[in-house]
Amino acid sequence: MTTNERDDILDFLGKHRYFLRHTAQGLTDEQASTRSTISELTVGGLIKHVTAVEKNWQDFAQGKDTSKEFTPEVIAEWTDNFRLLDGETLADVLAAYEKVAATTDDLVRTLDLNASYELPSAPWQPPGVFWSVRRVFLHITAETAQHAGHADIIREAIDGQKSMG
Repeated sequence: MTTNERDDILDFLGKHRYFLRHTAQGLTDEQASTRSTISELTVGGLIKHVTAVEKNWQDFAQGKDTSKEFTPEVIAEWTDNFRLLDGETLADVLAAYEKVAATTDDLVRTLDLNASYELPSAPWQPPGVFWSVRRVFLHITAETAQHAGHADIIREAIDGQKSMG
């Protein structure tokens, strides 16, 4: 049995989202905020970061202007996306992630995968580079997979739990 491209994207993205969410299973808010390696990264912070990045790519995939000036405030906000702030809980971050994921899934089902838009100006990005909506969804999947791996290492160092194996 074969599936169509949209089903494949949804399945692939869903599997990597599962691994990312699984790393948080059973953690307290304190554990979700724990740096268990030399890195600043935490399980809760990674989920929060993936949520923010996915939301930004949703806007891009819909042709919205996602360009930002890299002011100290924007950089501070970006840094805050890698950690749970006072008053934020793991449950809140997971709920926000589920909401963003559901929106992305709807966009995978409905947007023209061949539409393309110029990437916004950024210090690491030369001008004139266009990405298709298809590539955006593949990038979201890659970002999720990469950070699920980071979260797995952090979680294993906290209490030995592994996403796989």
